[in-house]
Amino acid sequence: MPVVSLDNTITLALSVRDRHVSAEWYEKNLGFRLLFHFDEAGWSEMQTKTEGVTLGLGEQSEPAPGNTVPVFGVADIAIARTALENVGVQFDGETETIEGMVSTATFYDPDGNALMLAQDLSK
Repeated sequence: MPVVSLDNTITLALSVRDRHVSAEWYEKNLGFRLLFHFDEAGWSEMQTKTEGVTLGLGEQSEPAPGNTVPVFGVADIAIARTALENVGVQFDGETETIEGMVSTATFYDPDGNALMLAQDLSK
């Protein structure tokens, strides 16, 4: 039995130089649909063609291509984080919250690959 109960959602987070330009590219070339731009956080999300899978575009002045970070949805980030910490999973800093939008926590697999938990606060 898994330590954490994940939702039926996953966000693939990519670092990009300009979220607006990238969103247009994904819409035009792959048929993804823009869900929102959250300019204050430097973040945009797009609905892919796969149910439950979104593409997150994180704006960075020097993007790091190839560093996709899977973001797994959870119902309660505090419970999920505690459960993983209790079995020795390493987290990167504190849980970050953007009020009314999302709480996220970055953690690592045994090989140092970054993964994230996310609780949707917009519901």
